Amino acid sequence: MTNPAPGAGEVHRTARETLGVRGPSAFAPATLERIPVRILDAHEDIAREVAQRIAAVMRARAAEGKPCVLGLATGSTPIGVYRELIRLHREEGLSFAHVVSFNLDEYHPMSPESVHSYHRYMWENLFNHVDIRPEHVHIPSGTVGEHEVTAHCAAYEAAILAAGGIDFQVLGIGKTGHIGFNEPGSSADSQTRLVTLDLVTRRDAAADFFGEENVPREAITMGIATIMRAREVAILATGEHKATIVRRAVEGPIDTQVAATYLQQHAHCTFYVDRAAAAALTRVATPWLVDAVEWTPELVERAVVWLSLTCGRAILKLTYPDYAEHRLSSLVLRYGSAGAVNGEVFQRLGAKIHGRSKLPRGQRVLCFSPHPDDDVISMGGILRKLVQNENAITVAYMTSGNIAVFDHDVRRYVDFIARLAATGRLDAREVSTLRDRVIAFLEAKAPGDVDSPDVQEIKRLIREAEAVSGIEALGLTSAAATFLNLPFYQTGKVRKDPIGAVDVEIVGALLERLQPDHVFVAGDLSDPHGTHRMCKEAIDRALRAQRDAHPERPAPTVWLYRGAWQEWPVTEANYLVPLSQDELDLKIQAIFRHQSQKDSAPFPGQDDREFWQRVESRNKETARILNDLGLAEYFAMEAYVVTREP
Repeated sequence: MTNPAPGAGEVHRTARETLGVRGPSAFAPATLERIPVRILDAHEDIAREVAQRIAAVMRARAAEGKPCVLGLATGSTPIGVYRELIRLHREEGLSFAHVVSFNLDEYHPMSPESVHSYHRYMWENLFNHVDIRPEHVHIPSGTVGEHEVTAHCAAYEAAILAAGGIDFQVLGIGKTGHIGFNEPGSSADSQTRLVTLDLVTRRDAAADFFGEENVPREAITMGIATIMRAREVAILATGEHKATIVRRAVEGPIDTQVAATYLQQHAHCTFYVDRAAAAALTRVATPWLVDAVEWTPELVERAVVWLSLTCGRAILKLTYPDYAEHRLSSLVLRYGSAGAVNGEVFQRLGAKIHGRSKLPRGQRVLCFSPHPDDDVISMGGILRKLVQNENAITVAYMTSGNIAVFDHDVRRYVDFIARLAATGRLDAREVSTLRDRVIAFLEAKAPGDVDSPDVQEIKRLIREAEAVSGIEALGLTSAAATFLNLPFYQTGKVRKDPIGAVDVEIVGALLERLQPDHVFVAGDLSDPHGTHRMCKEAIDRALRAQRDAHPERPAPTVWLYRGAWQEWPVTEANYLVPLSQDELDLKIQAIFRHQSQKDSAPFPGQDDREFWQRVESRNKETARILNDLGLAEYFAMEAYVVTREP
């Protein structure tokens, strides 16, 4: 006999991570969720819906002749909301003249002029673009002295009360479940105060500060009680990396170690998430555990894979008692026997495996790489096979990746060219002038400062040379590389501009020139600074424009790969490409060619391992899962979602 079915909140970790995201688009009739959750397709959908709700509250308060008090958050997630509010102001006349705002938090110490300050963030991303009165803007001060902090926080609380309380509060959620800077251990009655930042929080912020050592150790934040007094709360989460904490926040018990769980007690709180952030919710990951479901072939596959991994038994060995004890007896009744459903799913999974002989041959292949190493990290194995199959391959590096180069690498290369000039092979005067200018800038540079044009250019060239070397390891030549250097990335800062028409035009021109049969696109939504998602947006828009302009042309096949942060679940991928030990070793050698990213990458996320270690583990794990399911045993495997739709 198998063990009894686990509770819906205790699904086996490996099984859960193997399942893809295919759930309802909004509220489900039966869930385990203690906070209402809206599941929307994309960041833009969340931004529009939340901005429209804020606008409705603003208009309602204006109609009453009363100010509208907004609680606002910072970070990458709310930017879309603020851009939509700006659009509503410019195009639909939404006025902020009667709005009073209170920001959640601010680092301490922090100058308001710093590129890292939330004061600067809010003015650059919202306030400078609408008609809000400066005296109505309230942001905790990062410059108040330590002995004045208590009084400053009390005054902040008093100002919120004097304004009538917060009508609508926008929140994000951190990986520890913190809201604002209410770290694990925050009490339900906490007010605005100075807090010490959790290690995970500081690591999450390390990319913005160009190193964890530069992240402030303290911050001023609204407290849990302050947030809970807001009349309405919207909490936003996007990306696969937020899926686990979203589930914990809305399905788990209230816990002082997970501040977001307090929101379960709020009368008007809603989570707004994209499908990636919703992946671990029970109604999405394992909907059969909460309600009757409509069995599609895709859902059948997910359920049987989940059952196999939960029971620890190969698919073809699953029995009726396994199904019955795990709330899946309806599935057996639908097929007539356990053997019938087992066989169908086993065949579906087996059909996804594509060795070299089943891959494109003699065709035009365009691989888009957001950063100059995503190609070899994510699809180095299939790239090698496509080279062997004599395809015409172009690798398009979409951004320079220059912010991800350490300053010490610049010093090393400048020293190298100075030494080369000393041999008489370069103009010594010009090299000396460049070296002195670069070294002087680096010595005066503060953490987070935007690099000088010289330094940005040197870092760009370092990444380009490494990119060429990486594809050469796989059998391509330098002629296969093209560098798009899209404008949206060229801010010199971690935070980028929105994708614009020029970015789409550059991508579209390349598509028009090459007219590829196959296009590889990064479908990873969890990279720390959102570049993958933004590059995909540019490609999607360019592909749609091409389709509209040339409906007579066959659309290219689009292959979505994932980067260093996540892998496609075996139930969501429809192409599984096996790699031998030699092929995986060659892929790792190609990753090694990116020396500026090796040993200690500037943006590692929460994973301390080097990129090659993550790749090795991820590719071997995909192969191991298939072996556990009872399919053929492979050394390693890459996963792709292949479609013709951009």
